[in-house]
Amino acid sequence: MFFDDVVAKDKIDTYISNVVIDEINKTEDKNRRDTLLGTFDKYMNIKTLIAENEILDGIASLWESYINKGIIPQKKTADSFHVAYSTVFQMDILLSWNFQHLANINKEQKIMLLNRTLGYNYPFRMANPLEVYFEE
Repeated sequence: MFFDDVVAKDKIDTYISNVVIDEINKTEDKNRRDTLLGTFDKYMNIKTLIAENEILDGIASLWESYINKGIIPQKKTADSFHVAYSTVFQMDILLSWNFQHLANINKEQKIMLLNRTLGYNYPFRMANPLEVYFEE
């Protein structure tokens, strides 16, 4: 529904990072993994964020800060990377179904406060896909 009605129709610009691809590649169920990877073939308008050099250093530094400050649990490093990529690349919204570690206002506020402290002032939201789903 979300992908067909929002992503496929280019209602929003959609990005992923290599962290998403890495997470999918770790999926043990081969059929599920292939289905998830097939999403990027089906929706060719999904762009991949590429981080190199200073940008990658900024992402790594933020990732570490979220973990060290206890905002994101140490065992959820991928979640911390998602937030760091979103921050450094100035994404408007980080979409996730992960309500515990990402798509909740408590985490969003803690992350925004730390981001501002570290000089990242671009505001972004952490939301679930239903929050950005809309009908015409």
